[in-house]
Amino acid sequence: MKRAAKTLLLAGLILSLFLGPVFAGGSSESSSADGKTVIEVWSEDRHDMEYVEAKVAEYNATNTDNIQINLTIISDNFRNMLQMAFAGGTAPDVAGINAIPINMIVDTGIAMPLNDFIESSSEYQKVNDPYNQIYEGTNAKNGLVYWVPSGMRSGVRVIYNKDLIEQCGYTEIPKTLEAYIDMAKDITAQGNNVFYGIGFTNASPFERLLEMSAQMSGIYYYDYVNGRFDFSDYKPILELGRRFFTENIAYPDQQGVDNMRALFSVGMFALWSNASQEAAVFTEQIPVQGFEWGVAEVPTLTGEVEGALITTPSKGWGIISSTEHPDEAWKVIEFFQSEDFLKGYLEAGYCLPSTEYMASVIDSSKTGRLADFALKPYETVYPAPPAVNLSGDDYRTVLWNAVMGYVDIDEAIADLNKRYNEALDADVASGSATRLVIKDYDPLHPNLGTPEYLTE
Repeated sequence: MKRAAKTLLLAGLILSLFLGPVFAGGSSESSSADGKTVIEVWSEDRHDMEYVEAKVAEYNATNTDNIQINLTIISDNFRNMLQMAFAGGTAPDVAGINAIPINMIVDTGIAMPLNDFIESSSEYQKVNDPYNQIYEGTNAKNGLVYWVPSGMRSGVRVIYNKDLIEQCGYTEIPKTLEAYIDMAKDITAQGNNVFYGIGFTNASPFERLLEMSAQMSGIYYYDYVNGRFDFSDYKPILELGRRFFTENIAYPDQQGVDNMRALFSVGMFALWSNASQEAAVFTEQIPVQGFEWGVAEVPTLTGEVEGALITTPSKGWGIISSTEHPDEAWKVIEFFQSEDFLKGYLEAGYCLPSTEYMASVIDSSKTGRLADFALKPYETVYPAPPAVNLSGDDYRTVLWNAVMGYVDIDEAIADLNKRYNEALDADVASGSATRLVIKDYDPLHPNLGTPEYLTE
């Protein structure tokens, strides 16, 4: 009993030490010693911390709005920490909320809509093009906008060892998935167990190539027109993908992402696929050694692009609804999304520009290999399908198991269609979800349709 009591006391002390500095000075602290309005800002990003902190210090020293930004970086359990602070009355005024599901923001009332602020700021509109960055189910719900992206992470690309594919007689990446697999098979055969055609990570491997090949082929797991999940069209993708293993094409071990990156960087396999974060990985974190690497588009079933490739909006700031200083909080967001702030941010390679205006302003020669991942016309943000309370493995796990031959392809598809739609029907009936329907859905422009949220 004494040991248990001591453990609980120690846990309480650690919690108070951890939460004290974080929650001190939330939105209830409104002014500093010199009379400035203090705006508490939370971010979960550490990778850009040096740049952001330097710009905040500059803003605090020079802004004429009598505002002081207090920036707190919370890289662990950010979502839970924000929820706890909001419930306890110690939430910040502004937070980076792009990684938080929109339903949580709306249902809990954590963030306030920005529509009126956006409408009143012509400079913000010029730089951020907010009316062309309204992504239903991602940063907006029912026409209310809660954050606007500062940048984008690209969709998946093929990253390849130029020297190795040229050594094997190839000069470009094929446009069709079948030809792509044929090339990988040939490279593996020529490698004779010294190098291989392609490598896959054990962390969400289906997402990093085959799922995106399906998207660009016009295949998606949610039927927006009828408001149902439907995995049926993945069958040809799965059948082709199975060849990687039935024909012993792939590097014969699926390891963690960084391990597989390291193997690619020393020439163990020719083909790798991932998004724009690989620009920094292969130039700084795990530099490519002794060969030139290229970036190409993901292949499709027919060689033509028939559907949009999903991209991820990043660095979106929201105003927490409990703030006592919404106008000053908006001025802080205007600062974070100003031309000056974003120009340096984008040129430092932290993300890709999300607007044509910022793309025209930055010097792309300063962004290094990130320029090779520039967004394509067919890349966009999909309306988020309903989040359901699913029992069992998710679709990416099941479909990759089908590719690996662990489960039958037809059985995998039937299982997913059954479980996902049963979960959707149950959640809609209970009121915990709504059925998203887009009657004018266009697979090449999924974000341009008219969404409806049905309760049956």
